[in-house]
Amino acid sequence: MKFSKLRQLMLVSAIGLVAATLFAGCQLVTIDYVFVATSASTVSGSKTTCPGGEIETFAVDSQSGAIRRGAPQVCSGGTTPTAIAISPGYQNIYVANQVDMNIVHFAVAVNGVLTKKESVSLATTPVAMTVSPDGNTLYVVSGTTTATLSAYALSSGALGSLANQVSLTIPGFGSDSVVPTGVTVLASGKAVYATAYDLSSYNPGGVTTSSASPGWLFGFTTGSGGALTATPGSPYSAGVKPSALAADPTNRFVYVTDFASNQLIGYGIFSGYSLSFLVNGPYKTGGQPSSIAIDPRGKFIYVSNSLDSSVTAYVIDLTTGTPSTAVNSTGSQTNSTDTQPVSVGVDPALGRYVYTANFLGNSVSGFRLDPTAGTLKQTLTTPYPTGVHPAAIVMAPHGNHSTQTVTP
Repeated sequence: MKFSKLRQLMLVSAIGLVAATLFAGCQLVTIDYVFVATSASTVSGSKTTCPGGEIETFAVDSQSGAIRRGAPQVCSGGTTPTAIAISPGYQNIYVANQVDMNIVHFAVAVNGVLTKKESVSLATTPVAMTVSPDGNTLYVVSGTTTATLSAYALSSGALGSLANQVSLTIPGFGSDSVVPTGVTVLASGKAVYATAYDLSSYNPGGVTTSSASPGWLFGFTTGSGGALTATPGSPYSAGVKPSALAADPTNRFVYVTDFASNQLIGYGIFSGYSLSFLVNGPYKTGGQPSSIAIDPRGKFIYVSNSLDSSVTAYVIDLTTGTPSTAVNSTGSQTNSTDTQPVSVGVDPALGRYVYTANFLGNSVSGFRLDPTAGTLKQTLTTPYPTGVHPAAIVMAPHGNHSTQTVTP
């Protein structure tokens, strides 16, 4: 009798162990959190009332790259969030709200939950932001007719006072209207670059009053206390309507998308952090390139094309910086997204997945990145529904996956 009960107990334990093993094998493992800025929620049954804007959180499955809803969405702290920046330690994000002309700080918990902290108000409309590698400075470009680059002090993630501010003006055309479009900082933190275009000389459908070249890239070296000093030769010519920019993680190259000319412009970084064109550029993109991201290893570039609703992938020649289009095994160079992708990013945990925020599609599109070829393949069940008009996307690694971040 005792022996029979013992066998039964062993059998039940064995069944439980097998069931637990099978459950664990099917369990979703989150490697990243994806944060998306949207103008309003379309989530069924949402308890969050954010008519002006919200930040939605998604979790990335390690095996498939598919994303699912994570922590509850939070109000963005203003109307029409237009940009997001994340701190190097992934513990803080900063959201720029266009209509309210403010920047709001959120703390990021280990489970992806966002908690609203302090905010700062700007004199002009914020357009784009980035955080310095040491986490001590938030760089913001703002304005609709007068462009400025501002440096805000950060202390343990908290937004501080305005440390410095410089005007982005065209030499010889100081009274022209200038519109900023993007900002990036080198991985070394030694220089920051911003793009803008001259609205007085490039105004499709409107009046032009200037003979200045339309597209520009401004460079500044950084110093203590938020000091910004123009790099030799700055500003540099940057096509017709530069829309976004990114610097490679080795501090050797800067790349700019030209929205009007459907091209990618490459620059080499030289003495004093001055820039010069890569000799064989510019490089063809899809229609109206809107955003750019470089993978953590500095091997691949991904450009979202808002008109074509696609992502163009490039392989970077690590010696010359030349980007060559990465062609999928089918011979296709087109990686289709939902309608009008305006922001693109690469997952920081493993550098394995690429995501776009699709403004008119009200969704996020996902791709699996081939770590050898740089080509893309759509993730399962993509695209993923979001709130109204997602405008920006950033990602943070989850838990110990942050230790696996690929570095150059």
